[in-house]
Amino acid sequence: MKSDIILIGPISAGKSTVGALLADRLGLPQCSMDSLRWDYYKEIGYDEELAKHKRETEGFSSLLQYWKPFEAYAVERLLSEHEQCVIDFGAGHSVYEDVALFQRVQQALAPYPNVVLVLPSPDLDESVQILNERNEYVPDGKPNVNEHFVRHSSNYELAKFTVYTKGKTPSETCDEILYLIPI
Repeated sequence: MKSDIILIGPISAGKSTVGALLADRLGLPQCSMDSLRWDYYKEIGYDEELAKHKRETEGFSSLLQYWKPFEAYAVERLLSEHEQCVIDFGAGHSVYEDVALFQRVQQALAPYPNVVLVLPSPDLDESVQILNERNEYVPDGKPNVNEHFVRHSSNYELAKFTVYTKGKTPSETCDEILYLIPI
């Protein structure tokens, strides 16, 4: 059983901020998927020109779908390469429509008892509203990607714990996580 703490959740939920506090309090390194993802993606043939073309011609949702196999691979690679740390995933790295990709990520996370979903509120509508206020853009003016991340079942199936940040400082959220996890 692995003792790492893994934070998942939508864009701007506070994963990286809380992850830094947890790492500091526990004396562990912080490992952020957002800083490593592109290197992992390139290992299995990520094509920046194709991604750009998909974004420009088919929209942001097409780009998100293109990323999915790379995201699953990045989760597997990150977890195989880093241990004894606090890990914060990029928002999309825990949300999958493709059952096979979801099962790969689920299997990779299975040994980790401390997978924490970070959301603003237990009320999903309120979570979406709060996150929209934190994010000034909606890519392509299309359906809100964060709403998709908040409502999708993947995060809830992967998480062992959920913490809500509304009305709490990042430090208070950090304290709550430390109280919840069996370290």
